[in-house]
Amino acid sequence: MTILSIRLPDDIAEKLKNIAKARGISLNKLMFELSSQALAEEDAKQRFLAAQLRGNPKQAAQLLDELDALGL
Repeated sequence: MTILSIRLPDDIAEKLKNIAKARGISLNKLMFELSSQALAEEDAKQRFLAAQLRGNPKQAAQLLDELDALGL
């Protein structure tokens, strides 16, 4: 496991702490969840672009549905 240190403005850090508290999870868990979501969104985007380049409209439509489900 890797430990990352990041610099955030105080107001953003405080908002993230408040979100974690409201969800009843640690700040570490919140950052894990947000990071995982960002990675899933990026993966779906990359798969869509690859399908588009291959000219597979059925797969591209399926990936668009996945992006919609992620709220993109």
